[in-house]
Amino acid sequence: MEPPVISLGCKYSGSPKSNFVTLDSIGLAGNFCSDKKPAAVNWIEGRGKSVVCEAVITEEVVKKVLKTTVPGLVELNMLKNLTGSAIAGSLGGFNAHAANVVSAVFIATGQDPSQNIESSHYITMMEAVNNGKDLHISVIMPSIEVGIVGGGTQLASQSACLNLLGAKGASLKSPGSNARLLATVVAGSMLVGELSSMSAIAAGQLVKSHMKYNISTRDMAAIAGSKS
Repeated sequence: MEPPVISLGCKYSGSPKSNFVTLDSIGLAGNFCSDKKPAAVNWIEGRGKSVVCEAVITEEVVKKVLKTTVPGLVELNMLKNLTGSAIAGSLGGFNAHAANVVSAVFIATGQDPSQNIESSHYITMMEAVNNGKDLHISVIMPSIEVGIVGGGTQLASQSACLNLLGAKGASLKSPGSNARLLATVVAGSMLVGELSSMSAIAAGQLVKSHMKYNISTRDMAAIAGSKS
């Protein structure tokens, strides 16, 4: 009788042949781990580090610094990040721009940029608190995949960034604490990024800023024609 064929659905330490002599191993990862791919299992069960980050922003700061209002932000978040994403059938994408911030932090700290896919799964929540005056914002990120040993973390610039954060290398006193710290940095950066971006949209400043700083006003066709 031929041995059964199996592709293991999770990472396994040791030799399958030596432990399961009747099995024919095709591969050690059967993609149920959903590494570098969007999947409901990571959104529901979590993968890597699961972090919740929250803050209360006073009404004064919302008005004077963010140039918008608490009711405006709450309504925008509900209609854009929650309702809009639900209508689109989004998988873990109930946010404004997760991938921007996650990718930036990952590249700066020597992480695997391709794991931005599942690490950007998160939901942004906003509600009015303190009798409707202040804003409570939270981000829930169930699958932040970060590491602080090996790979890109050994590069000079990335190593320097990790040192600045106090998250370089393994902690001998508290194993795993540096990786957890880096995950909280990702979540904290994401909360700030969401607050900034959503405020700009609510205040009608996002497109104006892009037009002013990111889009050239020069007629590139005319410039190209003058040089030909």
